[in-house]
Amino acid sequence: MNDREVFANRVPIVDVGALIRGEYVAKNLALLRQTVEQAGFVYVTNHGIPSSLISNVRENARVFFHQPEATKREVSISKHHRGWLAAGGAQMSQDEPSDMKESFIWGATADAERNADHSLRGPNQWSDECVRDMSKHGQAWFECAEGLARSLLTGLAVAYGLDADYFLKSSDRGLSRASCVFYPSERSSSGLTDQFGVGAHTDFGVLTVLSQDSVGGLQVEVSKNEWVDVPPIDDALIINVGDLLHRWTDGRMRSAPHRVVRPTEVDRLSVVFAYDPNPETVIDAAEFRSKGVDGPNAITCGEYLDARFSQAFAYRTEVRRFD
Repeated sequence: MNDREVFANRVPIVDVGALIRGEYVAKNLALLRQTVEQAGFVYVTNHGIPSSLISNVRENARVFFHQPEATKREVSISKHHRGWLAAGGAQMSQDEPSDMKESFIWGATADAERNADHSLRGPNQWSDECVRDMSKHGQAWFECAEGLARSLLTGLAVAYGLDADYFLKSSDRGLSRASCVFYPSERSSSGLTDQFGVGAHTDFGVLTVLSQDSVGGLQVEVSKNEWVDVPPIDDALIINVGDLLHRWTDGRMRSAPHRVVRPTEVDRLSVVFAYDPNPETVIDAAEFRSKGVDGPNAITCGEYLDARFSQAFAYRTEVRRFD
């Protein structure tokens, strides 16, 4: 790393303004490549997503999550992974207890017309209580975060000497998802006080875009059993590599374990976007391996995500209740 870099507790901060403008500056791309290989997590600034939009999404989500549980259950998680997921509904790692968080998940508007090609695609479910603003701001966040993810993946492809669209060749019908994640504080909710909001895990897919609030609590494992805080930084987003991109690059890019410490006094709310390409996209690391060296077998994005989601989400073993 060079002396132009800035860090927040060992997580790099990278200005991606030039990349967002479509300018492929060699030293910037080399820095971005270095951060995803070594840290797997990076703060990005000058990312182009208005802070006012993120604030609107967050406020809509607060209204939703503070509704009575009976109201939220009207949009309970569907078999297409859309809607409200109650606390305890996710177990991101088999070595950890269920997460102490609630989520509200949505996808691209057009997914309602494409739901036959994959289980993680289908119609969105918006709460009647705040449907107009929540859907408007939520879809705007989805589109902006998707644009950022695509710009970053383009830059990374160029940084590795590949065609600019290497990671995006089949992404016109991607399996990307957006969510708001609510972590009730120990003070405002009952339950185990020593349980994590999200236990130690790695993300399943290609790339995650995260907007934290001011509460904090995110931690990343920078080396074996060494965890550091990833504090909120004004106007910066956090990007992290997922397991599928780690696999796609034969382990070159690091999918770093991370967790969320449950807040003690104040509720926490994050806004998230998870980028994934079309379900038929073949994830094959051949371009990143030396000739004659074995690596993971090729697998489609759709197959991989189906397997990982089935392990993590209890509702997927109870699909019959949605029939």
